[in-house]
Amino acid sequence: MKIQSAIATLVLGAVLVSPVFAQNSQQTKMADCNKQAGDKKGDERKAFMKTCLSAKPAAAAPMTQQEKMKACNTQAGDKKGDERKAFMKTCLSSAPAN
Repeated sequence: MKIQSAIATLVLGAVLVSPVFAQNSQQTKMADCNKQAGDKKGDERKAFMKTCLSAKPAAAAPMTQQEKMKACNTQAGDKKGDERKAFMKTCLSSAPAN
């Protein structure tokens, strides 16, 4: 019975907290856009804010070859010989996982 009540408490907590994170994210975005708007006034500011607030976040920079090699080595784990060689070839030639 204790496990069920603990799970119920965790689920309820997650449901109640998730809107707070979304709100904080939106508030942060609003504050950033306000700073960027600077001295703009009227329609110019309104248009800028609309564009800024609807913009998608910038994509993360692609992995460097060294970062990709490190990630593939980690994923290869205990593979040895031809199995490891084949895995590394596939992993390094695939698109980076950002």
